[in-house]
Amino acid sequence: MTEQVINTTTVKLLQDNIQVSAYLAEPKESGSYPGIVVLQEIFGVNVHIREVTERIARLGYVAIAPALFERIAPGFETGYTPEDIQVGKKYAWEQTQASELLSDIQLAIDYLKNLPKVKKDGFGCIGFCFGGHVAYLAATLPDIQATASFYGAGITTRTPGGGAATLTHTREITGTLYALFGKEDASIPAEQVDEIEAELEKYKIPHRLFRYDGADHGFFCDHRGSYNPKAAADAWEQVQQLFSQLN
Repeated sequence: MTEQVINTTTVKLLQDNIQVSAYLAEPKESGSYPGIVVLQEIFGVNVHIREVTERIARLGYVAIAPALFERIAPGFETGYTPEDIQVGKKYAWEQTQASELLSDIQLAIDYLKNLPKVKKDGFGCIGFCFGGHVAYLAATLPDIQATASFYGAGITTRTPGGGAATLTHTREITGTLYALFGKEDASIPAEQVDEIEAELEKYKIPHRLFRYDGADHGFFCDHRGSYNPKAAADAWEQVQQLFSQLN
């Protein structure tokens, strides 16, 4: 596949009194492309998330990464130190709300729908870490037809803002879901991965679940010490296969 030349920019998503920043990457050439929403880790829409957004656009998609912490920490972006992790976790699990996150993701989808280059139906979603958890929630949105959830911790035990665990929404998933985990990820025990798989099978959700040997949490991020090139390369192939159904 020939990689697309792309344009990138930061845009503002507006709805009522809400303003959410988002990073947008799109093929430079005119055409009609599927839209993909990219969901951040606890570290904000940082270099890694922007790079993933750009990689997706080069494949022939219009990709957008909304800032999931915009309501509580506008412009937040941080590194990977233990201190950074604690700040990011506090924002993610103590100060976000599942309903607001879904609203912001829908806002990003609606923004894409208004772009002349974007196909108006059949959107994709990809998320990592906290964003992997949120992607599982986003898969319940009617517009989302293909979801890649990377190492989303807590899916079986909680939801952003509190309430029933995100897993309880599995029956509401409307498209295909790929879930990708590292076998060495202490934050997501194997039994939780099994529970997710069982729930997807129970409700007959089209899915594939991947468990990577020797891979830890964050294995896809080449800015982190846990980066696993072999697992990341295979996962990227799976993502491309998943999103190809939107073309």
